[in-house]
Amino acid sequence: MGREKILITGGAGYIGSHVAWAAADAGHEIIVLDDLSTGCRDNVPPTAEFIKGNVGDSAQLGKILSDPSITAVMHFAGKVVVPESIADPITYYRENTSATLALLAGMVEAGTKTLLFSSTAAVYQPQDGMLRLPEDAPKAPLSPYGQSKLMSEAMIADICNAHGLGAMVLRYFNVAGADPDGRTGQSGPSSTHLLRVATQTALGLRERLTVFGDDYPTPDGTCQRDFIHVTDLATAHMLALDHAKRVGGRSVMNCGYGRGTSVREMIRAVEGVTGEPLPIEIGERRPGDAPVMVADPRRIFDTLDWQPSHDNLDEMARTAISWEKRQIGAK
Repeated sequence: MGREKILITGGAGYIGSHVAWAAADAGHEIIVLDDLSTGCRDNVPPTAEFIKGNVGDSAQLGKILSDPSITAVMHFAGKVVVPESIADPITYYRENTSATLALLAGMVEAGTKTLLFSSTAAVYQPQDGMLRLPEDAPKAPLSPYGQSKLMSEAMIADICNAHGLGAMVLRYFNVAGADPDGRTGQSGPSSTHLLRVATQTALGLRERLTVFGDDYPTPDGTCQRDFIHVTDLATAHMLALDHAKRVGGRSVMNCGYGRGTSVREMIRAVEGVTGEPLPIEIGERRPGDAPVMVADPRRIFDTLDWQPSHDNLDEMARTAISWEKRQIGAK
């Protein structure tokens, strides 16, 4: 794939900034649109053009997309906290579903033909006895967050069919870790990601880590998730962009390794890196948490020839801790 000009919404956020760096490393010209509600300006590659704004602002978006040299959009902007979505579903449907509709309408009007959409494993209905979730597994989100993404997926399918867009929908499982080169990582002030909370607890930035439920029907009683290193995920996005440009149409792919890791196992990985036990407490189960969510990743491996190179918990923990130390100026 040659040099492209790409609009990345939410490109100052955790996943979006890693993909922005991967795209910049590949020689693409990048425009980042982010309202900085959770993102950090310093995480954006210095070669990128940065525009502060919300993807739901149709006038601003239309002005950006009026540039005919923009050939693709990678859409990461949105809200991602499951318990927050249960308490405030209106915000999630506005910032996720309505904003995605505004983006799709802007792309159709501007004639921009390629979209990569950041979706989630939260669209799936948890299945008793199903070890891995394939892309055609039943959909029944447990939270407004998951529902807002599933509704967005439906809109993408309809608009692709009607207007000839090429779209790649990537359903993330649990993203973890940070850029091994220390250029970006999780920077939001109120992250709820397990590894971020565990890392901050290890560094004394939090008093303790709460494990939300230890009575699930899993080997150690804690939830199991398919953790994927964010750098491998960014690589998958670049392969997905190339595929979408070449093949067109709409594709849906899981982004995970196909391996379940429990909350306790991730905690032990952090303890293994720091050499110190984490102070933890057992809390009540959280609404919207499924006992087990593990990807069937065969489609992305087979279609994109994706070859992860950061597939281990120790590296996830080590890069996350290194990034957090940079944030606080520790050695």
